[in-house]
Amino acid sequence: MKRLTGFLQEVLIDLGTWCDISTTQDCKTVLGRFDHEGLPFLAVTLASFGKDFQKSLDRGFVAPDAFPEFRKRGGLPVFLRGFLELVFEPGSGRLLPEPKIEAIWAVRQFTLMWAKIELPFTDEEKSAAFDGFKECEQDVRKADQQTDPGIRARYNRLGRLLWGDLFSRVDREVYDGEIYPGHGPGATADHLAGNGKWEQREWPARLDEVFPHWEHLVNADGPDQMSSLADVVILDPGSERPVRVVCVPKSLGKPRVIAIEPAAMQYMQQALLGSLREAIEASDTARWLIGIEDQVPNQHLALDGSRNGATATLDLSEASDRVSNQHVRDLLQLHPHLAAGVEACRSRKADLPGHGIIRLAKFASMGSALCFPMEMFVFATIIFVGIEESLGRPLTKKDISSFEGQVRVFGDDLIVPAHSVSSVIAALEAFGLKVNASKSFWTGKFRESCGMDYYDGHNVNVVRLRQHFPSSRRDGTEIISTISLRNQLYTAGMWRSVRYLDDLLEGLIPFPRVSETSPIHGRHSFLGPDLGQRLCPNLHVPLVKGLLEGSKAPVSRLDGYPALMKCLMLLRYPEEGSYKSSLRSEDQEITERLPASDVEHLDRCGRPKRVITKLGWASAV
Repeated sequence: MKRLTGFLQEVLIDLGTWCDISTTQDCKTVLGRFDHEGLPFLAVTLASFGKDFQKSLDRGFVAPDAFPEFRKRGGLPVFLRGFLELVFEPGSGRLLPEPKIEAIWAVRQFTLMWAKIELPFTDEEKSAAFDGFKECEQDVRKADQQTDPGIRARYNRLGRLLWGDLFSRVDREVYDGEIYPGHGPGATADHLAGNGKWEQREWPARLDEVFPHWEHLVNADGPDQMSSLADVVILDPGSERPVRVVCVPKSLGKPRVIAIEPAAMQYMQQALLGSLREAIEASDTARWLIGIEDQVPNQHLALDGSRNGATATLDLSEASDRVSNQHVRDLLQLHPHLAAGVEACRSRKADLPGHGIIRLAKFASMGSALCFPMEMFVFATIIFVGIEESLGRPLTKKDISSFEGQVRVFGDDLIVPAHSVSSVIAALEAFGLKVNASKSFWTGKFRESCGMDYYDGHNVNVVRLRQHFPSSRRDGTEIISTISLRNQLYTAGMWRSVRYLDDLLEGLIPFPRVSETSPIHGRHSFLGPDLGQRLCPNLHVPLVKGLLEGSKAPVSRLDGYPALMKCLMLLRYPEEGSYKSSLRSEDQEITERLPASDVEHLDRCGRPKRVITKLGWASAV
């Protein structure tokens, strides 16, 4: 903790230098409260201060109920007052006509910097998260029952306008059997890992009705291939393996709940995801309306909205867990083959710690390969329900096209027209979704979307501390995280903070200057990389000594027909998230068509169990 308190003092002094104010009293306040309240003061209390600050920017004034954890004088908190007086008018608390951008960035940087520190969560926090999962399920069921038939009919009609052609394309591919399954890198409910996923031996009966196991677990129907499937167990609906609900770190005191899918379900979800991805890229509407991989358009629209106020940024709470299966079924009702495929590879039950096996009303939690695209189809459709309500007339295809550049969805980050915000929020809530008011902005000049924050056209993004500081060279993950933090702060011009981290890191590892493309984890500098301490005997390029990351996939050998199936799928999807439309000439070796990182993919596969670091020599560039 001593390293952390020393570091936060340097951060405050740096920020004070940027804004030409004294932070002596602020340092005393932080150290006193940190000593009394511990890490929650940084990760929770200061984060709440930062959120109230953002809402005050959006409202244009400091509300009486803002900053409840801090003493006020003259309408503004005493804490960080030097910065706040460069943004808000003392006494009235109103936003200044031309607030100092550096002060806005400084307040956000200091208060929000600590909110994402990864820490183990307690059993009580896990239990509360699982209870929240169960409560959310009950909310979804209630919302399904209470959704007005009129607004649901408008949702269905707009869904046909938006996605009819796209879903028809995928519907035909499912009917023709032109979908190609695969395995993602994550865990599975049946605890299969690496290449072991390709040797799966469970297949739900309702999945078999739409995607027969003999067509998707092997590549041909010869007697040898079919005999390899003799031990596959077909599970009736009552025996299906439920998703495994677990907690992963999110922020202090608030673990994130995800659901780990069975291998068979995840395998076919990936097949539908591949077809949906291609259909989105081929759709004139979907390309600008939703983003399955590229979040940059959302960031650009947020930047524009901060300048001109034309667009709002909305954030949803528990977004994935509040998308009902009924929402998805309504969108797919005219596409029977796609609807059957989606329903077949959707898990219906969850093993929820503390609550046993529960039936799911939600479409899927994070962990399903179809969660992300399907929630975006749902959110975008509901947004246009709200826009239609605000315009007071039914929308046409031409109307929808006119909103290009005003509406976009990436996951739960929504861009909507500012003039329709109230109607859009009402529509989202009518379908049982929750808008996160503390992270949604539309009235002022602050906007945030997909990890980027802007005020009046200026980037006010913050650098975040993700891990505790390392105490020895063995703390590989913490060292790499601290180096990244140091380099981000260097780019931001936080010189004292950088010097503090340089001293810390130099006491643990060699820490040369390197370029961003160097394999060495070193310091970035405007002075350029070090010239080198010796020459490579083979390439005769300068080398420096520093920290190298050498994680390697675990041993996981695969052969026989499962290995053949994996190779054939990799030819179609040579890299995760990409698609190869045609194969090269048949006389080329398979390894030439696979990513370089996958040349040992039949011997090693899966996520490394830990980060391995070592000292070594490599080019500084």
